[in-house]
Amino acid sequence: MPKEILLANSLFKLPEEYGFSTTWFNLPGLRLHAAAAGPQDGPLVILLHGWPEFWFSWRKQIPALAGAGYRVVAPDQRGYNLSDKIGPYDIFTLAQDTANLIAACGREQAFVAGHDWGAAVAWSTAILHPERVKKLAIFNVPHPALMLGGLRTAGLRQALKSYYIYFFQIRRLPEWLLSRAEFAALRRLLQSTSRPGTFSRRELDFYADAWSQRGTLTASLGWYRALPQTAMSSRRSELNQKVPAPTLIQWGEQDVALDLSLAIKSLNWCKQGQLIRYPRATHWIHHEEVTEVNARLVSFFGE
Repeated sequence: MPKEILLANSLFKLPEEYGFSTTWFNLPGLRLHAAAAGPQDGPLVILLHGWPEFWFSWRKQIPALAGAGYRVVAPDQRGYNLSDKIGPYDIFTLAQDTANLIAACGREQAFVAGHDWGAAVAWSTAILHPERVKKLAIFNVPHPALMLGGLRTAGLRQALKSYYIYFFQIRRLPEWLLSRAEFAALRRLLQSTSRPGTFSRRELDFYADAWSQRGTLTASLGWYRALPQTAMSSRRSELNQKVPAPTLIQWGEQDVALDLSLAIKSLNWCKQGQLIRYPRATHWIHHEEVTEVNARLVSFFGE
């Protein structure tokens, strides 16, 4: 049996290994794989992972939210792991995916949380589909108005932190470099930008299995490559709106890619916003500050 099929089979069983269930959603033109937990009739929570992760990013949050009575759905987003690798990957399409997912769960609204690129999608869903988002929880990515426009004018410090965005615009070379030696560069990236011990070797092997799925690496980089299209889109002005839903921003101050100033400025784009700062946490805040992050999520969604 080809190695890719063996890896896929192990990924199919991964949610159950952690005590969750495997769920598939047939959205318009897209099939999404997800891990789910919690009572079927509980308030819906959607957890959106970032790059280069998959649903597994939320393995430490799902039990706490499900245990608090929420129905939790953590999808592999478009292009990742076991979900379809079908473009486009612009933020408008990705936000529509989230709105469609909430509807596919049989709900009018959901609590939505996102980290990294998942946070960008969560912000955009709350702006473009406000009727779908009851409350918004954000981890270490600023409001889209700042992400699209602010990074360009944020100064040398932020420009240097964001160099990888420009590198990923190159075709083929990033895929080749990132996939060499069983994704050694991606493994090092997760380890070097997080606190020591945040990602175990076994967990990194699960990530490598997900990156090994046919088309995943190019599809995930497609999110970055769609940024220029989004920035030049006639719809870009639609994102320059304040978020109407109550918003909780949790931010690790040791993020090597995004400056704390972007989190502070993001509050100006929230009608009801609050910022919780974690001085010792990195970009991978929900992996590192699990107890406090989970408690704040449960409390915020339950208010």
